[in-house]
Amino acid sequence: MAKINGNEIKPGNVIEHDGSVWRAMKTNAVKPGKGGAFNQVELRNLMNGSKLNHRFRASETVEKVRLEQREFQFLYDTGDAYAFMDQENFEQVELQKDFVGDQGQFLQDGMTVEIEYYEETPIGVAVPEQVTLTIEETEPVVKGQTAANSFKPAVCDNGVRVMVPPFCGVGERIVVQTSDTTYLKRAD
Repeated sequence: MAKINGNEIKPGNVIEHDGSVWRAMKTNAVKPGKGGAFNQVELRNLMNGSKLNHRFRASETVEKVRLEQREFQFLYDTGDAYAFMDQENFEQVELQKDFVGDQGQFLQDGMTVEIEYYEETPIGVAVPEQVTLTIEETEPVVKGQTAANSFKPAVCDNGVRVMVPPFCGVGERIVVQTSDTTYLKRAD
């Protein structure tokens, strides 16, 4: 692990602090008129999800943690967990649904996901940035509703609700951004 100064912490960095592993969510470099400069950092604990705001002085050093990213294939839903298979050694691992969180709604059979590990402990799951879904339910097109930025609600085959343009209908395949569930385009 590399040591970095407290003022070098950037959003996305993973550090070891107070005996646990934290990800920097937001940082704000402050240089008061009196006293030394510091970095106000919002941290999220990668083990239990708790949050913390901490001031790191420029003179403080922290351990920057390197996480191992491994590719896994999604296999199936067991009811209270998701089963994944390591792409290299074919070992299976089950992760609880509350650990996977909202990302779980986008899992599809055979999908490749990235699981982050810290010392052989999984601490995060990342699904692809875009997924292709099929619209199962939506309102019919209203004649004359052709305004450029008018959208209608739709429910996809995995239960996700998405706002789609008026020309999208039931049975159509669309591409959705997983980070904020926004419609991107029709699928090819």
